[in-house]
Amino acid sequence: MKYFRSIIHFAKPYMGYAWLNIIANVFYALFGTLAFVSLMPMLKVLFQNATKVSSRPEFQGLGNVGQYGEDLMNYYITQQIETQGELYALSWMIALVISTFLLKNLFGYTAMYFITFLRNGVLKDLRNEVYRKTVALPIAYYSEKRKGDTIARISSDILEIQHSFLSILELLVREPLMIVFTIVAMLLISAKLTLFVFIFIPLSGFAIAYIGKSLKQKSGRVQKEQGIFLSIVEETLGGLKIIKGFNAQGQFQERFESSTRRFFRFSNKLMHRQSLAVPISEFLGILVIAILLWFGGSMVLVEHSLAPEAFIVYMGLAYNILTPAKAISKASYSVKKGNAAAERVLEVLTTESNIKEPENPIAKRDFNESIELCNIRFRYEKEWVLNALSIKIAKGQTVALVGQSGSGKSTIANLLTRFYDVQEGSIKLDGKDIRDLRIKDLRGLMGLVTQDSILFNDTVFGNMRVAKPDATEQEILEALEVANAKEFVLALPEGLHTNIGDSGNKLSGGQKQRLSIARAVLKNPPIMILDEATSALDTESERLVQDALDKMMKHRTSVVIAHRLSTIQKADLIVVMSKGKIVEQGKHDELLQAKGIYHNLVKMQSFQ
Repeated sequence: MKYFRSIIHFAKPYMGYAWLNIIANVFYALFGTLAFVSLMPMLKVLFQNATKVSSRPEFQGLGNVGQYGEDLMNYYITQQIETQGELYALSWMIALVISTFLLKNLFGYTAMYFITFLRNGVLKDLRNEVYRKTVALPIAYYSEKRKGDTIARISSDILEIQHSFLSILELLVREPLMIVFTIVAMLLISAKLTLFVFIFIPLSGFAIAYIGKSLKQKSGRVQKEQGIFLSIVEETLGGLKIIKGFNAQGQFQERFESSTRRFFRFSNKLMHRQSLAVPISEFLGILVIAILLWFGGSMVLVEHSLAPEAFIVYMGLAYNILTPAKAISKASYSVKKGNAAAERVLEVLTTESNIKEPENPIAKRDFNESIELCNIRFRYEKEWVLNALSIKIAKGQTVALVGQSGSGKSTIANLLTRFYDVQEGSIKLDGKDIRDLRIKDLRGLMGLVTQDSILFNDTVFGNMRVAKPDATEQEILEALEVANAKEFVLALPEGLHTNIGDSGNKLSGGQKQRLSIARAVLKNPPIMILDEATSALDTESERLVQDALDKMMKHRTSVVIAHRLSTIQKADLIVVMSKGKIVEQGKHDELLQAKGIYHNLVKMQSFQ
């Protein structure tokens, strides 16, 4: 139940609705019991079995409350029959029954009305919190997790919590109260019969516990497998061109079907076990009713210690106990199932980020001097990707990082933006360790243009406003002009307000990249990080994008990770990397004259 308690924590803002629900449920349970008890005077009139009581009885303590209630009821029946006749008395008894059932259902609806706000409020807040945590967790977390699994946790797992844990909120007060009030009424009618019945109730408890033991484990396997096939769907949609281009549909179909076969198998085992709940609880209920009929019937027919109408009402009350008892037993299965979903959701919420905000952050909203990488070392797993690397980038400089794939260039971009933290050494901004700055302040000083143009299924206007939420159309048009993107954007069917499709797929590669550059220009940061921003472009697109980059980098400090060396010949400093170390550095002409690694790289790209 520890997961249940953690989920209930989200109910605190809605406790007002919880109290209103409890009050309504108290009256629902009370009138639910009285609805059956109110049948007794009607049956007494029908069977003409009401004992005539001419004087109003006096209350003589709790020990005789049952007898007092019966005498008081007989007194009112006697008064009605003597003054108005039996048919009139019967009409009043029927009106009493209808009134109690009406009030029961009215309070039942009221209780459900209030609990709806609590259930849906908790669901909303829980989903929002999981999304907030999903965005807050470091990028390293998702290199180890399937995206589909994360999607499953925020969708189907939270929905499972609604169907299990949050459904129980409806039962927490109503069903136990209904059982308590009903038992009290049964004890008042016949304590002997009630005690006899409750000898058999522990049997149902043992049966329910036995079936429920394995539900949590089986449910966990189902939800995990659901995350796997959602990941396959996500990967399929993301790589559809490659799958079709390599005729790999069969491979992916087999992977998907293999996952759904496992899901089918696990789901069947879970549903078979869960389906046992209804027949077992119903059989146990009928067994109790059968014992009641035998033992209670002997009290009516043989011992004559129980009136027939009292026995009929008693049977109605016994049946009235079965409904909430079955609901509670069913809820116990739901808790087992919901426990697995809650565990997966809370695993995300309780995951600690290894990118920590400083306890006493240094206020930093501007960039004045330099960026320094001081003897940094970093590794993703076992092998060092960067080893004792030091670079100083003065304000206004353009520094290019070049080298073979795997030399650690992109890792530096990830460390500068604190997507990852160095294991040894430090990165300093104006002499201050970036780990001592607020992450928001640090990233606010940087613009990022990546090799893959990351755009969203929104309009051009919406994509641009990611960089500056309050940007005007004029500011956006100016940024687009700097990025050589204004002309093609205005030529779109609805201009700035044209939806560019999923990942911007309605645009060409060059257009997407220029839009990414325009977004960085709109942010107008003092530091630009360009991670192979032109490597995936054709010659014409590269010329336009490179021109846009040159305009964007004016009067800014830029770190350029370059694959095409033709794009960085004007850099103030070119740093040549190999296996996480600096092997050469200098200006373009200096490095060519040195005829070292850089010269060979240029020669391989046929650049003179």
